[in-house]
Amino acid sequence: MKTLWFDDYMWQECDPDDLWIYDKLILAKKLGHSCGAPGVPVPKSGKYIVRPITNLLGMGLNARFMHFDKDTDCIKPGNFWCEVFTGRHLSIDYIDGEQVDAVEGFRTPGNPLWKWDKWQRVDMRIPFPTVLNNVKNKHYINCEFIDGKLIEVHQRLNQDLTDYDMGTYTEAIPVWKGEPQCLKDQGYTYHIDEDYQREGFWKK
Repeated sequence: MKTLWFDDYMWQECDPDDLWIYDKLILAKKLGHSCGAPGVPVPKSGKYIVRPITNLLGMGLNARFMHFDKDTDCIKPGNFWCEVFTGRHLSIDYIDGEQVDAVEGFRTPGNPLWKWDKWQRVDMRIPFPTVLNNVKNKHYINCEFIDGKLIEVHQRLNQDLTDYDMGTYTEAIPVWKGEPQCLKDQGYTYHIDEDYQREGFWKK
């Protein structure tokens, strides 16, 4: 049965055979990305992204860029390394394999990977990833892409711009702890939504 619940609920309620989609390392390996678990050295010297293998809290928590020399391995258990993708960061919602929404994230270069400046609804279409065909009719699916490359999957929809109690929005600007701001005079409304370092959103 499809549900609008969050990832922690879906982890408990979904078919255990579908839980692999929350394993970002398995997903990256299935997609052919250059990646590896602790103990697997990088194939060449350079910058890689290091992320938790599974993270139901979202927001890019504990994700960071690191430089590795060829054939070395310096990451802690519970994390994995992957090649770095650059380009537009898109969050795409699908129902029964059909796209129903597209949102783009914007972040100031140099900011932590969890610290977004804005999410904005955009006119962009990406076909449903075939690697997920076995779950497309079982759950709502949200996919995150960078430069068209799938990096993360959730068994729910993106609710930052679609508030099922308040309505639909085109922009959402996070408010970070210790960085208060007021955008009411610009047509935004404030929504409390605490998560990690975030206090809420200004939306319009």
